[in-house]
Amino acid sequence: MANESLMANAIRALAMDAVQQANSGHPGAPMGMADMAVALWHRHLRHNPKNPHWSDRDRFVLSNGHASMLLYALLHLTGYELPIGELKGFRQLHSKTPGHPEVDVTPGVETTTGPLGQGISNAVGMALAEKLLAAEFNREGHAIVDHHTYAFLGDGCLMEGISHECCALAGAWKLNKLVALYDDNGISIDGKVTPWFIDDTPARFRAYGWNVIGPIDGHDVEAVDRAIADARRSAEKPTLIVAKTHIGKGSPNRADTAKAHGEPLGADEIKLTRTALGWDHEAFELPQAVYDEWDARAKGDALEAEWQKRFDAYRLEHPELAADYLRRVQGRLPANFDQLAADAIAAAASKGETVASRKASQLALEIFTAALPEMLGGSADLTGSNLTNTKSTLPLRMDASGEVVMTDGKIGRHINYGVREFGMAAIMNGIALHGGYIPYGGTFLTFSDYSRNAIRMAALMKRRIIHVFTHDSIGLGEDGPTHQSIEHASSLRLIPNLDVWRPADTVETTVAWTVALENVNRPTALLLSRQNLQYTPKTGLDRIARGAYVLAGGDEAPDAVIIATGSEVQLAIQAREQLAAEGVAVRVVSMPSTTTFDRQDRDYKAEVLPADVPRIAVEAGVTDFWWKYGCAAVVGIDTFGESAPANVLFKHFGFTADNVADTVRAVLQQG
Repeated sequence: MANESLMANAIRALAMDAVQQANSGHPGAPMGMADMAVALWHRHLRHNPKNPHWSDRDRFVLSNGHASMLLYALLHLTGYELPIGELKGFRQLHSKTPGHPEVDVTPGVETTTGPLGQGISNAVGMALAEKLLAAEFNREGHAIVDHHTYAFLGDGCLMEGISHECCALAGAWKLNKLVALYDDNGISIDGKVTPWFIDDTPARFRAYGWNVIGPIDGHDVEAVDRAIADARRSAEKPTLIVAKTHIGKGSPNRADTAKAHGEPLGADEIKLTRTALGWDHEAFELPQAVYDEWDARAKGDALEAEWQKRFDAYRLEHPELAADYLRRVQGRLPANFDQLAADAIAAAASKGETVASRKASQLALEIFTAALPEMLGGSADLTGSNLTNTKSTLPLRMDASGEVVMTDGKIGRHINYGVREFGMAAIMNGIALHGGYIPYGGTFLTFSDYSRNAIRMAALMKRRIIHVFTHDSIGLGEDGPTHQSIEHASSLRLIPNLDVWRPADTVETTVAWTVALENVNRPTALLLSRQNLQYTPKTGLDRIARGAYVLAGGDEAPDAVIIATGSEVQLAIQAREQLAAEGVAVRVVSMPSTTTFDRQDRDYKAEVLPADVPRIAVEAGVTDFWWKYGCAAVVGIDTFGESAPANVLFKHFGFTADNVADTVRAVLQQG
C-alpha cells in the first residue's frame, strides 16, 4: 500500500526548499494542500505525464496560483518533463517554474493562474467545453469525450467577484463534471480572514445550484478521497468540497499564520519542520521510494492506450465525426477556410452595403458560423445590440436533467452569459484552453474595463478568443459618457499580443473576422459601431489584412496623409474631396488594425506611410496613442463625452469633414 503520508511530505519538502532557495514565494498553501493533492492526483486524476496534451485527460486547475510549488512538485513527482533542476530554479529567469503557473511554459500546466478567481473561472469554461463536445461527438457505445475538470481554490478566489459570476453559471449549466476543492485555511496575506470574509460559502454554492460536500478534514486523505468519489457521482450539479486545512502544515512556528503565506520559512524553521515531519533528507533530495509511489507514467500510458482503442473503434463507425473531432481539438480550421473567407470578402465588396459595423459583423458571422461548427458565441446580456447571434447559433440550453438541449442533432452555440462581462471573458479563456471550440462573446466597448484582466490573460496565454465590442465611440449617442468609449481603443492596443480591429465598413469587418479566426496564437478585439457606416469602394482587397492600406490617393504624390479608423474613415474621404478641389493631394490610409500594421515589415510601412509627408490621424478617441505614427496633428477627443444624439455629438466634438480638412490646411500652412 502506498505511503501517502510520505508522498504528501515530499510535496511539503519541495515547496519549502524551492521557496527558500528562491528567497521568494508561497510555501504555506502547498504544504497545507499536500494531502488533498495526494487524494486527487494519486487516486483519481486521469492524465498521462508522457503526453500532456492527450485530449481526454482530466483537467486540473490551480486557481490559487501563488501555490505554484504544489503543482510543480506534482508534475515533477508524477513524471512530467520537469526535472529537479527546474524546481531548484523556481522563480528564476527562463526556468520552467515561474512564480505563478504558466500554460505552455511548464508541461502539464493547463492554464496561467495568478490573478485570483480566474482559475476557477477558466475551469468552468473547460467543464462547459467538455460537456458540449461530449454532446456533439459521443455516440451510443462510444464515449470519446468523458473527463472531469478539477480545481483547487482558496479564500482569495472566493473573495474575488468573478468567482460569483462564473460559479453561478456553472450551476445554471449543471456542469456535473466540475469538482472544486476549497482550501479552507482561513488565512490570507493580512492574517486571519474572519474580520473581512464572513461568507457562508457552502450556502452560497448551494444557492448557485452546486452540490456541496463538507467541511471535511483536508489532511485526511481517506476523507478527501471519499469526497471526490462522491463528487464524481453527481449527475446534475458541479461539486464544491470544503476542506479544512492548516496553512504551512508541519511547520512548528509558522503553521496557521500569515507568515507561512507569502515568504520563505527560513533556514531554522525549515530544519524544525523537517524534524516535525520526520523528513530526514537534504534540500531537494527525495528517496527513490517516493518517486516510485508517485510515478504516473505507466498508468497514464495505459489510460491513454485504452482511450485510443475506444477512439479507433469510434473512427471505424463514425469516420467523418472522428476526423472533425481531431481537427477541432487540434485547433485547425476547415480545409476550405481560405476560399470561404475570400468569397465572403468578395461578396461584401460586391454588395457594398451601408450598415453599422456591428451589423456587418453579424453578416460575416452568418457565413462563418454556418461553416465552422467550432464557433461558440455569446453575449453579456446584449445580444440584440452586439448582434452575436446567427441562424446557425441557437441559444445554448440545458434540460432539467442537465443534458444539453439538441435541435436537429445540434447543440445551441450562443451563450446567454447574463450581465457578467468579466466572467464571460474568463470562461471563454477556459473554453479555448480546453480545445474544440473558438469562443467569441459580445458586450459594449466601454465594458471592456470589466473584462480587461481576462483579456490580458488571453493575450499572455496566446489563445484564440474573439471579443466583439460594439458601440465603440461617442457614436453610441444618448446613453452618455458612462457608456461612450473614449480611451478604450487605445487602452486595448497597449496589451501585448492582442489584435485590435476597428473596421470602417462591411469589407473591413469581414477581413477582421477572417484574421481573428486565423489568429491561432493571439486573441482579437473587434471594435464595432452602432451607427451606419458607408461602404467605400476599394481598388484591391488583399492588403486590408495587413492592418492598414491606402484607401484613396495612392496614384499621386501626396501633400498630406490622413490616417483614420472606423467611422472616421468617411470623414477622411470627404475631407480629401474638399482639399482636392483646392489642388491639395491627400492620401487616405484606412488603419483598421494598428496592432496588425505594426507587425508589418519596414518596406510595407514606408509604402503606406511615406516619409517626409505630414500625417494627420482621425479617431473618435483619445489622441495620445496616435503620436507614435509621427503625426503632425490628431483629430480626437480627450474629454469624456456627452448625452445627445450621435450626429450632434460628432459635430460638437469636431468630427466633421470640414474640421478634418481645416486641420490638414493648418498643418500644411505650418510647413
